[in-house]
Amino acid sequence: MAACVLAPLPHGPVFAQNASVQELGEVGPLGDVTLGPADAKVTIIEYASLTCSHCAAFHKDTYPELKKRYIDTGKVRFILREFPLDPLATAGFMLARCGGADKYYPITDLLFDQQRAWAFSDKPLEALQGMVRQAGFSQEKFESCLKDQRLYDAVNAVKQRAAEKFKVNSTPTFFINGQRHPGNLTIQQIEKVITPMLGS
Repeated sequence: MAACVLAPLPHGPVFAQNASVQELGEVGPLGDVTLGPADAKVTIIEYASLTCSHCAAFHKDTYPELKKRYIDTGKVRFILREFPLDPLATAGFMLARCGGADKYYPITDLLFDQQRAWAFSDKPLEALQGMVRQAGFSQEKFESCLKDQRLYDAVNAVKQRAAEKFKVNSTPTFFINGQRHPGNLTIQQIEKVITPMLGS
């Protein structure tokens, strides 16, 4: 399983196989930014960290095909949820949220795509600022966003709930109509799961 792992919880890892679709459907304090129709037969929820190399690999190798074949055609509803593994990933998600719903995916896509240039830089915050400048962030907006305690708490609340309620302990972790699938999935692996759900 190719995944970035969170430090184990104090009582040790617990592996919940699946989660209730109803419970997964409850949104966090910031709400969900969704792609694809609300009435799609398949909902894929991804818990990811912007600094996780396996998440970046999924967004580079699998996600474009998933989007083209299934999200853009209305067969799949996709939701990216915040599960930052470190303060830098938290900052990236806060900035993505600050951009507004219409910029959430363009910013997260950019940060995954350019992950090496900022997450593994000697001066990651400076590099991160340079990245979001492309999305129209001024120095002032960048700083005020990262000082927003309410936003910080909200991003962490999404992660906390996933860890406690759904036992997410690595990224990426996918829930496909409630079925748990940890690790960087290929388009073939996803198709194997969703084809029966989509029916004819």
